[in-house]
Amino acid sequence: MTTDTSAAWITRPETGADLAAIRAVNLAAFPTPEEADLVEALRADPAAWIPGLSWLAQAPDGTVAGFALLTRCHVGDAPALTLGPCAVLPGHQGRGAGSAAVRAALGAARERGENLVLVLGHATYYPRFGFAPASGHAIRAPFEVSDEHMMALALDPALPVPAGTIRYPAAFGV
Repeated sequence: MTTDTSAAWITRPETGADLAAIRAVNLAAFPTPEEADLVEALRADPAAWIPGLSWLAQAPDGTVAGFALLTRCHVGDAPALTLGPCAVLPGHQGRGAGSAAVRAALGAARERGENLVLVLGHATYYPRFGFAPASGHAIRAPFEVSDEHMMALALDPALPVPAGTIRYPAAFGV
């Protein structure tokens, strides 16, 4: 495999046939089943789940190697998206599967006319997609978190970005 995501990975939205593979990726990528359970709880929440915004990166042999999920959240009363969980099978980490899935999910959100995506994540990973500290838009988390880890991305810089406190789906438990 190369790190060229366009050549190495096939990206596509999840289908019903992918649910076990998505759970397996999340179980393998994280030390507890918390993220895998969160994906299932978000999928069951019609206020959070948006069909077409759960994306996979498949290896050429068909193995589901990467996963990225966008679900509905709000900043104040304005709709936004939250990115996560994102996961990659340990044997494929560092090879572009996660980046391919994230880029595909963000592209699908952009095509749907979504504007704001939020992520709580690694300050050295997510800026490659255009994420920057959410505080730059006067957006804050409903809990204490360092500024560098709470990030926002405006998919259409011509549109206004809401300010305020993030309201996550109930499944996040915050």
